[in-house]
Amino acid sequence: MELKILVENPLEIHYVVVEITDVNDHSPSFPESEQTFEISEHTSPGKRFQLHSARDPDAGINSIRTYTLTSNEHFEINIRQRDSSKIPFLVLKKSLDREQINKHTLLVTAVDGGKPPRSGTLNVSIIVLDSNDNKPIFSQEVYQIAIQENVPVGTSIFRMNATDSDEGSNGEIEYSLGKTLMRDVYDIFELDKISGDIRVKNSVNYEETDLYELDVEASDKGTPPETGECRVIIKIIDVNDNAPEIEVTSLSNIVSEDSKPGTVISLISVTDKDSGVNGKIILHITNDVPFELKPSYKENTYSIVTKGLLDREKVSFYEITIKATDCGEPSLSTFKTLNIQISDVNDNSPRFQQSPLEFYLIENNVAGQSILSVSATDDDLDNNAVISYHIARDGSQNDIMSFLNINSDNGHITALKSFDFETLKKFQFQVVATDSGTPSLSNNVTVNVFILDQNDNAPVILYPLSSNGHLVTKVRAYDADIGYNGWLLFSLQEVTDHSLFVVATDSGTPSLSNNVTVNVIAFYVLQILCQKTKSKVNLE
Repeated sequence: MELKILVENPLEIHYVVVEITDVNDHSPSFPESEQTFEISEHTSPGKRFQLHSARDPDAGINSIRTYTLTSNEHFEINIRQRDSSKIPFLVLKKSLDREQINKHTLLVTAVDGGKPPRSGTLNVSIIVLDSNDNKPIFSQEVYQIAIQENVPVGTSIFRMNATDSDEGSNGEIEYSLGKTLMRDVYDIFELDKISGDIRVKNSVNYEETDLYELDVEASDKGTPPETGECRVIIKIIDVNDNAPEIEVTSLSNIVSEDSKPGTVISLISVTDKDSGVNGKIILHITNDVPFELKPSYKENTYSIVTKGLLDREKVSFYEITIKATDCGEPSLSTFKTLNIQISDVNDNSPRFQQSPLEFYLIENNVAGQSILSVSATDDDLDNNAVISYHIARDGSQNDIMSFLNINSDNGHITALKSFDFETLKKFQFQVVATDSGTPSLSNNVTVNVFILDQNDNAPVILYPLSSNGHLVTKVRAYDADIGYNGWLLFSLQEVTDHSLFVVATDSGTPSLSNNVTVNVIAFYVLQILCQKTKSKVNLE
């Protein structure tokens, strides 16, 4: 500083320059105690940020000499000289990462040149602003889950959980299914874009697909968005929801009754869409039939064979009920019924109801009319049961057989002559019944025919004439009929003493009579009346 000095006598003016020597009695100070910067984490290294400049009233060497910064790896201090001032800058020397450190606290110190030096400090806060430099990350690249095929529609089977180290919209995640999946995946599963829940959208069927692979994407809302991916493998666990299926691959539904045991009548196969024990099948015939199941060399293939002799005449039709049961829990069953018709074999001969057959024929039959009928039955079927009849001819009774004729279709027997009881009382012949099978079978029956008497003969009176005056005469009569038809009753007519004479009369119905006049030694006339109609009288 300059001082002006006046000196009188003589008057003189002197100027004195007084230099005041500074003392370092002030510390540097910043206008504010704290300064805050917001720096994006994607800011490139080398970026400069101007700090507050410190002030120091001291001068010269005691003024601010430099600025220092607390040690750190991201920032350094840079001083720019502007006129007589030193302006500090914060320089980014290494990229920031908000996900590692989202705020840095630094201390800037302004140091003067005094001895000892004095200093002032500035608290600098660096707020690291997020940039979308992190994509969502799943905890695993591949997730494997298992669900049962009968899981109800709408069930949440898994929740995705991706994380994003960014903040704000850069860290908000939405989920979606990949765009290249099979169409059926989108039909069966849906993904909640906010919660990440995978839900069952439609019925899951193990038998159609037992494994699904889902590509899941997680995208943040940054600009541009970042995306992370993972794969979800969903294994479907089989449930016993399918009953066995029985398929008849071949069937002979008409089986001959002479089939030998072990004859194959059908081939069947069984399948079950389920797997493991749920698809293991137990097969058996449920009803009592002469058939059995035989396993084939091929798995789940069986043959049905006869296990005994068949007899169509006892059972002509069978229903074979097959039950297939799986080993699931609970088990499921399927039934299949086969209808088997037993075809006829000519193994039965015609059969007469009884043997021998006995018929009773009243004499004086009309020649040419049917006198009797024989009938046989055959347990076989169709042609095997069509019977024809004929009379067995032999040499012993050709005279009788020649007068008999039989209708081969119905067994009606016609006599070509009229039989007379008084001449023939019984005759016998054999009828043969033959079926139309190949080869044919036959049977015969003995037919005994008894001729029944008819009152067709008048009595014949036999009497001797006596010359003895005491024994007048004996009157004898006979009737060729038998039984009641041949019983005789005698009576006298127009005689004074009936005790002397007897008249013969039969007891037939209707009764027949005859009469004769007997002269006895010219004293008596005996008129004998024998009641018998339409008969000839023999008088001896």
